[in-house]
Amino acid sequence: MPPTGFDNARYLAQQTAAIHERVERSEGKLYLEFGGKLTFDFHAARVLPGYDPNVKMRLLQGLKDEIEVIFCVYAEDIERGRIRGDFGITYDLATLKAIDDLRDWGIATSSVVFTRFRGGAATERLAQQLESKGIAVFRHTEIAGYPNDVDLAVSGEGYGRNPPIPTSAPLVVVTGTGPGSGKMSTCLCQLYHDYHRGVASGYAKFETFPIWNLPVDHPVNIAYEAATADLGDIVMVDPLHLEAYGKTAVNYNRDVENFPILKAIIDRIAADAGRAAPYRSPTDMGVNRAGAGIVDDTVVREASKQEVIRRFFRHRWEHTRGLCPAEVLRRVQKLMVRVGVAPTDRPVVQPAREAALAAERQRRGNDGFYCGAALELDDGTIVAGKNSPLFHSASAAILNGIKHLAGIPDTMHLLPESVIESLTRLKATYLSSHSPSLNVQEVLVALGISAAMNTAAQAGVEVLPRLRGTQMHLTHQPGSGDETGLRKLGIEMTTDGTPTSAGYFLR
Repeated sequence: MPPTGFDNARYLAQQTAAIHERVERSEGKLYLEFGGKLTFDFHAARVLPGYDPNVKMRLLQGLKDEIEVIFCVYAEDIERGRIRGDFGITYDLATLKAIDDLRDWGIATSSVVFTRFRGGAATERLAQQLESKGIAVFRHTEIAGYPNDVDLAVSGEGYGRNPPIPTSAPLVVVTGTGPGSGKMSTCLCQLYHDYHRGVASGYAKFETFPIWNLPVDHPVNIAYEAATADLGDIVMVDPLHLEAYGKTAVNYNRDVENFPILKAIIDRIAADAGRAAPYRSPTDMGVNRAGAGIVDDTVVREASKQEVIRRFFRHRWEHTRGLCPAEVLRRVQKLMVRVGVAPTDRPVVQPAREAALAAERQRRGNDGFYCGAALELDDGTIVAGKNSPLFHSASAAILNGIKHLAGIPDTMHLLPESVIESLTRLKATYLSSHSPSLNVQEVLVALGISAAMNTAAQAGVEVLPRLRGTQMHLTHQPGSGDETGLRKLGIEMTTDGTPTSAGYFLR
């Protein structure tokens, strides 16, 4: 099994205590801006081996008797059909999914607020769906000149123009579908209304990364920069914290740059209510204790370096598809230099490229694309696959990996020849497919069907959970069937992104 570098129980104990301490300090109610992903935080799981991707939900579940949830959605994300890259679904569906995930963990969402609302059919349609579930919906309009016009923001024509969201719990978790959802402005709007009603309340920020008590150049913080390369985030020493307390802590550039305005707004809200300003630095606002869960720094460092390489391949692939500017790719390349790695330091890269060369040597003289894939299993074994008239290279690698995990000899077929022939004939003859060979999703369906009458296939199905979190590299641009299948299996995929064509799978 892969080495562990993170202790979830230790983290949960310290994180829960830190939140309770901040609630007590707020002398009444605390609005906790909950950044990052509530569920399935696979970035954190990759850079902190052992981290439970759903540990934030476990944290909230432990606090569920004292919390309620406000969910923020930037209205324009709904109107333009923005896509969540990790799940491949639009933000309206992602919002409903997140609320359902919370409910499945026993945590109810009391309210949803559409931020910077300007009207729109898609937003109103989502509002109707939410209200049918018994969830209150609020619409907050944009404040002109926000956040720089502090006088307007902290006035009846600013925060005062947007309706307050009724809450009763001492801890109000304010979360959202993604970045830019308006979580902070919602928290400050609530503070404004509470203070004007004489209700004591406070604000704090919860984000896993960057980890404030690790050095700027720690690979886990550099991996955060790679993950946010499209935003241009830079991890830096918090100069305001150093000046105020003489202690070194790290934060990221946007928080540091925006803090003077944020502080001015919070100070104005507090002053109007006759209260003292609570914060002197952006690090003061945070309650993150992720660093407390790290139990093996060497393991975390190595995992974070691997994440930087993964991000390089992801951004390079996106760049070739016109989805990522060249500057983002250059940024990640510089981060690789900082942590001292190269693309081939990802263990599956070279074996995949060698598999593609082997396919070319084997079929020299034939036209087409020669594709290779390599899969690193949970026991460290690397298996490879190459494209053929029967299988995509990713499919071949997965079948080879399943055989290894299930202890099935290479000479034994997992899928009956009749099943493979029927599927490839169906694709070629009746579905007019240019590549009748089977992609990952089709192989999984065939494996499931074969399991009813084939003990080897059944043994293969039973080891599928062991593929979750394993690593794969492809030499070529994957098709939708491969992408979807790998996502369902939970395999972390990178690619050289070589374009393919109808001649991709040799016949």
